[in-house]
Amino acid sequence: MIEAFFTNSFLYMALLAGLAASITSGVMGSFVVIKRIVFVSGSIAHSVLGGMGLFLYLQRTFDISWLTPIQGAIVAAILSALLIGWIRLEYRQREDTVIAALWSTGMSLGVIFIALTPGYNVELMHYLFGNILWVTKRDVIMLFSLDVVVLILVALFRHQFLAICFDEQQARLQKVPVKFFYLLLLCLIALSVVLLIQVVGAILVIAMLAIPAAIASSFTHRFTKMMIYAVLIGCFFTILGTGASYQLNWPPGATIALVAAIFYLFSFRRRLLH
Repeated sequence: MIEAFFTNSFLYMALLAGLAASITSGVMGSFVVIKRIVFVSGSIAHSVLGGMGLFLYLQRTFDISWLTPIQGAIVAAILSALLIGWIRLEYRQREDTVIAALWSTGMSLGVIFIALTPGYNVELMHYLFGNILWVTKRDVIMLFSLDVVVLILVALFRHQFLAICFDEQQARLQKVPVKFFYLLLLCLIALSVVLLIQVVGAILVIAMLAIPAAIASSFTHRFTKMMIYAVLIGCFFTILGTGASYQLNWPPGATIALVAAIFYLFSFRRRLLH
């Protein structure tokens, strides 16, 4: 099975894409779990369908060859993150309603643009449900480029991010610009969501963003170790899930998410017993 990853070009590109996505998702997923904003991440993940549908519609209708659905996903994810962050900071009591509205609006717009776009739009279905075997060399380069951006920003502002995740009031007393760093954190989570859409699809993003970090948190209370463990666990899930899907002829995105869920159940049981 291991040999197939290097002899089969589709599996090899899928492996690279999965590893690229696992790096950022492990790091940002740790912030998501600590900050308890999994629901926010889910809203961002589902809102990107509107951006992908719009960009595919513009590409096909007006023959704009340089537009791609993943570019639309990045734009939609960042706009959704900024809107959710602004609402939370300014109108905290309405946060849940706005998140639910964005969730449904993004999905609705995506479905409408899919219907309006000429041709057979199987491409968006792969982004919705995930098909890591469809990634190209350009996709992999973009994934690793986004990895670099996210990791550099996390390295530069790690202490500020931790401050707002653990205690916003204390962060304000320490003169940390909470609004700016909270919005920046959400934007980085949005980029992580886009990375994971390439692997497991928009519907299953939450599983791969939260589960590796949640499992990692049961093995350590040190945040840096938690991020490292989450990255390694995410890579393991991606390799095992992709290999299993290849052998069983199952959808790769769903198989990866299922593997993650099974291991999380074992981890949860272990935590209960101890």
